[in-house]
Amino acid sequence: MTAAPAGPRPSSALDPAAWDRAHDELVGSLGALIRLRTVNPPGDEILAADYLAGVLADAGLRPEVEEPFPGRASIACRLRGDGTGGEPLLLLSHLDVVPAPPQLWTHDPFGGDVADGYVWGRGAVDMKGMVAMEVAIVRMLAAEAREAGRDPASDPVPGLRRDVLFASTADEEAGGWQGAAWVVEQRPEWLRAAGALNECGGVSVELGGRRFYPIQVAEKGFVVYRITVHGTWGHGSMPRPDNAAVRAAAVVTALAEPEPARPTPVMERFVDSVADELGGPTGDLARRILDPDPRRADDALERVCDPTMARAARALLRDTISPDVIAAGVKYNVIPGVAEVELDCRTVPGTTEAELRARIVERLGGELAGHCDIEAVNVGPAVETSSDSDLYRLLAATLVEHDPEAVPLPVMAPFATDAKHTAKLGVPTFGFSPLRLDPAERFLDRFHGVDERVSLEALRFGLPILYDVVRRYCG
Repeated sequence: MTAAPAGPRPSSALDPAAWDRAHDELVGSLGALIRLRTVNPPGDEILAADYLAGVLADAGLRPEVEEPFPGRASIACRLRGDGTGGEPLLLLSHLDVVPAPPQLWTHDPFGGDVADGYVWGRGAVDMKGMVAMEVAIVRMLAAEAREAGRDPASDPVPGLRRDVLFASTADEEAGGWQGAAWVVEQRPEWLRAAGALNECGGVSVELGGRRFYPIQVAEKGFVVYRITVHGTWGHGSMPRPDNAAVRAAAVVTALAEPEPARPTPVMERFVDSVADELGGPTGDLARRILDPDPRRADDALERVCDPTMARAARALLRDTISPDVIAAGVKYNVIPGVAEVELDCRTVPGTTEAELRARIVERLGGELAGHCDIEAVNVGPAVETSSDSDLYRLLAATLVEHDPEAVPLPVMAPFATDAKHTAKLGVPTFGFSPLRLDPAERFLDRFHGVDERVSLEALRFGLPILYDVVRRYCG
């Protein structure tokens, strides 16, 4: 099978001045979105949804906004093809961001500043940058319809045979239950498509002198556990071993060691492909990342990867357990009789919640586990789609066309996205937000981190790639 033929207007055929205008609009939209505080919790995605509704209406479209819970809004709109090309292509994103305490930031995390070649602020990477890029594509296609004397809200866009769907949802940062999950149940036509493009893929990574572009075809599942640790209340002047805070510390200690490696077929293929591309001794060393001896595997990771990449690779090769919230005590001189530990667990495909819970109990040991109540408060399955598809091949080929040194590879993401919800509709969803980065950029550290930012040149690189993918798949 081959990818769909190119549409009549590839990016190379457009006036460079048009790309300058589109880039400027993208940057302006991204800054405006960052300045809208859609922090989850509480969310307030209605702020961004209303802003985008105005932008899309100005482009001649008829966006729809749904607010099923106060302040928790999602938005969608449709560009029409002529109906001869099959099911639509979905451009998917989310409107919410995580909190951003400003103390350590170089720029206001909600200022949307453009400085030193970057757009700064919470959401620049995760994922208002992709929202702005998708909206830029939608606006360009709508403008092309108007140039042809057509109404972009109802008439086919010249050259499109499939519809293009745009949907940006609430609540992704808390599992998507008030966003994409609601849309799946109540407005599935917003999401039902032949394929979807989402966050977290198509971003360059430099390794061994080669430039790789991992494209997300899978993502880990998640389980959030709340462990309630019981002890005995007492006076702080008389320490006792059944102090709930001490037991909570023992829980954290017992769960701190990494789980054993359990590489999935996607990750085995990824590591082997990287090793093949690197070749020679470096390739041999990279292949050793899959060594069943954890010491040899870890040594290979340290020698091949920088610290950020090594941390990501470790997470992708196993289930992970991260104790992230510890709460105990009411006063300095009161021994707490109860404490809580919250775990962020990420599971590779094939691990069930019951299996993970059993491993946690085993690691705690019978005596300590006997003092703990373990509650799963949020669960999402791992998701995987095939790279053996026309859409994946088109993504890879378009990257190589725009960057002849590109090496696209299918990969799994260590975190969750709204692909967990589109999977319920049978929509193959790929992480593809194309950016070419400076080799020194530590992109993964920007997710949920201090000084989140995205470079202007990376956005300029990615916009025509996304345009060509949309035009070709839908043309």
